[in-house]
Amino acid sequence: MRTWKIRQALLAATVAGGLLLAGCSGGAGGERASDNADKSRRGGGTDAGPMPAPAMPSAPDGDKRQEEGEERDFAPPPDYLSTFALDVDTASYGFARRTLAEGRLPDPSTVRPEEFVNSFRQDYPRPEGDGFSVNVDGARTDADGWSMMRVGLATGAGESQGERPPAALTFVIDVSGSMAEPGRLDLVKESLGIMTDQLRDDDSISLVTFSDSAETVLPMTRLGDHRGRVHSAIDQMEPTQSTNLEAGITTGYDTAVKSRREGATNRVVLLSDALANTGETSADGILERISDARKEHGITLFGVGVGSDYGDALMERLADKGDGHTTYVSDTEEARKVFCEQLPANIELRARDAKAQVAFDPQTVQRFRLIGYENREVADDDFRDDSVDGGEIGPGHTVTALYAVQMKPGASGHVATANVRWLDPDSRAPHEESNQIESGDLDGRLWEANGGLRTAAVAAYFADALRQGTSRQTEPPMSTSTGSPTWQPLPGAPSLAELARRAEELTSDDDKSLRDLTAAVRQADRLTGGYGGEDGGGEGEGEIKPG
Repeated sequence: MRTWKIRQALLAATVAGGLLLAGCSGGAGGERASDNADKSRRGGGTDAGPMPAPAMPSAPDGDKRQEEGEERDFAPPPDYLSTFALDVDTASYGFARRTLAEGRLPDPSTVRPEEFVNSFRQDYPRPEGDGFSVNVDGARTDADGWSMMRVGLATGAGESQGERPPAALTFVIDVSGSMAEPGRLDLVKESLGIMTDQLRDDDSISLVTFSDSAETVLPMTRLGDHRGRVHSAIDQMEPTQSTNLEAGITTGYDTAVKSRREGATNRVVLLSDALANTGETSADGILERISDARKEHGITLFGVGVGSDYGDALMERLADKGDGHTTYVSDTEEARKVFCEQLPANIELRARDAKAQVAFDPQTVQRFRLIGYENREVADDDFRDDSVDGGEIGPGHTVTALYAVQMKPGASGHVATANVRWLDPDSRAPHEESNQIESGDLDGRLWEANGGLRTAAVAAYFADALRQGTSRQTEPPMSTSTGSPTWQPLPGAPSLAELARRAEELTSDDDKSLRDLTAAVRQADRLTGGYGGEDGGGEGEGEIKPG
């Protein structure tokens, strides 16, 4: 794996001499001039920088975000750019595991592959200070000509509890009637109680509860000698009436803004099954009411989902548009990990509005597909527009994006350049880092690659299989408008039974997360009657054409 870092100063010069772009539909397409083709190929040991993300390519039609729920096809010609906001959400995987454990297949619309992949921490090299390291590797799949390419980003480790800034956390807690189910409010209360004892004396907590209306049951309180007061407020919470999520979030943000602490990390944490049925029930409508608090004060939203019946789409939309992220908990062990390890350790931020752009070389790459991230797509032209939302990433995080890539027959040399851009969490100054990958880096076989790449591949193939839903026992569903399949299996997709064996090869006695993955894949295989996936990329995939 290569971990070169290419500084922003190289980008503009490379753009001017290396790329000529022509406007195309789908946004940001372009073709490389033939007399510059050799400049796009960088062998090992060269001093020249890799091909960067183009600066503001001409695209008269623009690049629109993919509609929610729409399945991504393989990239059409001649678009060789892939741009998305970084995401560390994991709720989709946690909810899928619970659904499978209850003997049901998850609704395909709730399956987001990037959240499956990012549920498993990767061992990427860490940068010093804020920002990212950029790592790119890959390997050949079992489908002829197809490889799995991994773009791995990592932030530096967090400071110790004693060194990090103090936290001012506003917890917005759903106490509606649906939260009476075991594993909902009782789990939330237990977890909050444990977390209260683990936070520092100079950390502060406020508590807002909501059902048909919302109220602040505990104003922002410096923990210190007041932990008993916090525990008492938690213990008194009881489920009642309907779910006015709008009231809860609005009151929560009002409380967070009024009690905002300078020099502290101010955050709203929503704990709910997200089954809104009173007041405004759309994510956009709810967030519109607190947009000033988000934009002016930089208060991010962290969503924690609970319950077997769970409003996944609403919670995911709230977190994405609320500059935060989501996770899902179904038992005490998971809740303790989120509230007692992840939240206290990752209160601070390493990067704001982080976006990635991968530029594929049309001289060597036939076609490609980003696996997941449909709801996080960004117009290619907006990669360097810092007014466009990206992802908020904390310390010690890893972000993985996987691509299915088909090389042109006999092609060799430069494959792609991965770029990440983010804003400093304090000064809002922009920064970029880059890395590249060559064809030789894709020579190995996927199932003989390092454990991190194989784990990511298992998670991606698993999510892809679940996205097909029950149709896997018959024929892929057809689009009524195009007459072609609306779901295309990833190239080299193994059967679920084989995928379970691949997952089992990765497990160890002390790695519960991989044992849980193996169990989930085996359960999905049982529920689908042992369906076997098919290799290949399907017809109608787009091609990248050389200039």
